[in-house]
Amino acid sequence: MVQWGIPGKPSIAAEWRDKKIKDDPVVKSNERGTITFATSGTDSRTTQVFINFVDNTNLDGMGFSPFGKVVKGMDVVDAIYAGHGETPNQGRIQAEGNRYLKKTFPKLSYITHAAIVDKTEEL
Repeated sequence: MVQWGIPGKPSIAAEWRDKKIKDDPVVKSNERGTITFATSGTDSRTTQVFINFVDNTNLDGMGFSPFGKVVKGMDVVDAIYAGHGETPNQGRIQAEGNRYLKKTFPKLSYITHAAIVDKTEEL
């Protein structure tokens, strides 16, 4: 999976850190291409989301509820640089933002554009 969502500007990250989103019931499975909020426990979702590279159905029973799906461009998702693994420190991202990321992880991929498509089709 690839996860993102901590704002790159520390003042904005601080503003959103404690604004929790209540959990949704899991009605769709964490299949390849689904987009899901990251969570650390009950009703703890904030700004972080992830895209599943593969089927991760084990997450369904843990309360990870997909809310979207990549419908076009999964090849772009597959090309996201994964060499840094889970090494970016979330506390440092919160405190130092993009300055820390750009200095410490020069090959990190960034989202520069996203669009919401008006579709009524379900996941």
